[in-house]
Amino acid sequence: MAGDAAGRALGSADHGWRVLRRLAGRHAGFFTTRQVLRTHCEARVRIALGDGSVTRAGVGLLRLSEWPAGPLDEYAMWAAWFDGAAAVSHHSAAELHGIGRLRPRFLHLSVGSGRPPVTPRLVVLRRSLIGTEIESAGPFLVTTPLRTVLDLAEGDIGQSALDEVVADAIAINRCTSDEIRTAGGTLTPRAASRVYRALTGA
Repeated sequence: MAGDAAGRALGSADHGWRVLRRLAGRHAGFFTTRQVLRTHCEARVRIALGDGSVTRAGVGLLRLSEWPAGPLDEYAMWAAWFDGAAAVSHHSAAELHGIGRLRPRFLHLSVGSGRPPVTPRLVVLRRSLIGTEIESAGPFLVTTPLRTVLDLAEGDIGQSALDEVVADAIAINRCTSDEIRTAGGTLTPRAASRVYRALTGA
């Protein structure tokens, strides 16, 4: 009987570890302490931290060491923090799409739910996005080029910066002028006017 109970506990621990690794695999090896608790892998993760197969990536964040470092790790890490319920947006999305030269000092995320971390690095915007407004960038989500253009038109970047974003989006075929013009009609009058001015010069 005792052997059966031990076997079940071991099987449950192995299952939890597989689930945790699968969750981490969605975000370039990053996972959270919340996910560790949900999968009941505390003991396994303590051992992994000791042998170096798991490393600490920040407060409440860990990573499987087998994943190589990459240029987009920060985006993947914060996607893991929000359990995938976040999309890179605004200035940061424009940089990823290669439209404009905004050089953001912060990482902009649009988040439907979840507690934001305490860090000056993030700008977290609370909103829900529909499926057609986001796309996969592998270990994280990002707003589409069209949604990014609209977000920036609604924001506080200068008109010349918006002009460049729109011109780049059209020039490198991220979206068409017709798509931007049509979508611009759904914006506030001020934002729509900014979009149309940008299209005039594109």
